[in-house]
Amino acid sequence: MPATKDLHDLGQSLWLDNITRKMLDDGVIQRYVDEYSVTGLTSNPSIFDKAIGGGAYDDAIREKAAAGTEGEALFFELAIEDLRRAADLFLGVHERTEGVDGWVSLEVSPELAYDTEATVAAAADLHARAGRKNLFIKIPGTPEGLPAIEATIAAGVPVNVTLLFDADQYRAAADAYMKGIERRLEAGQPLQVGCVASVFMSRWDKAVADVVPDDLRNQLALAVGLDVYRAYREVLDSERWQRLEGEGARPQRLLWASTSTKDPTAPDTLFVTGLASPNTINTMPDETLEAFHDHGTLDGVLPADGGDVDARLAAFAAAGVDVKALAAKLQADGAQAFVDSWHDLLKRIVEQTGAVT
Repeated sequence: MPATKDLHDLGQSLWLDNITRKMLDDGVIQRYVDEYSVTGLTSNPSIFDKAIGGGAYDDAIREKAAAGTEGEALFFELAIEDLRRAADLFLGVHERTEGVDGWVSLEVSPELAYDTEATVAAAADLHARAGRKNLFIKIPGTPEGLPAIEATIAAGVPVNVTLLFDADQYRAAADAYMKGIERRLEAGQPLQVGCVASVFMSRWDKAVADVVPDDLRNQLALAVGLDVYRAYREVLDSERWQRLEGEGARPQRLLWASTSTKDPTAPDTLFVTGLASPNTINTMPDETLEAFHDHGTLDGVLPADGGDVDARLAAFAAAGVDVKALAAKLQADGAQAFVDSWHDLLKRIVEQTGAVT
């Protein structure tokens, strides 16, 4: 039995962190569904930027440009077309699990990050235009994004809270989700609004690779992940959440993101084996998915109480790493990288439009 099936049977969802029109046309994503136990996917502007630059969307761009569509509007048309098709591939999973699994994600423009009302409006518009119940709108879980997450959930639009790095940032995202659900409860509205909290992993080890001793290399991300998982289980056990669940709400699921190994000397399945945990999601790029399917192994699951995580984090503190400060920096840097990627994508759209017309 392939390791991907073992992980699925453990209770962790495997999602693909990639989508292109060619992958849809060639049946690659369907093969991952059929053979690799993949039950959802995530996307981001960089993925589309690369595919558009490679000419994969030239015919569609030519057609849309001739109709007067350009720039950001053209991108969202392309992305929504692809994500509709992907959502349809996972609709069976979505319905069988009653909305727990089978999701795809589309990112709202990061240029709206400091405008709550505009973010909420854009999220509702994109979700309505896509016309698929199993589509998340991605909103960064930055301090500025949290009010938009709460309001979007309150409006009944499913959200993938992205760009989280540590337990405190996860707790803030969980709080925003629960506040949105509480507003719906007070208004007498249905409480089943899908949401995941995406915690980014690999950037931790890259950030400290040159400052920690060899015996701590490639260990910080997994330590932080263990701390986040402990916080996740504490939230699910809290009286606040138990009350909402008793009223019919669904848990905000924890999603492990950025799970490709950046250090070539580390195992290529480090953030799959090391983050195995039931009732969570691991979204991974093709290479990591293929590697785990080929030679991955399971080595236990994360302990709900965190195990020795405090000692692990203390070792990094003794080595001079301020984990809390680094989490804030990684989130701020990530938010800026989102904006930069968005600008690169829009520039690519303009260049490719000119090239094909």
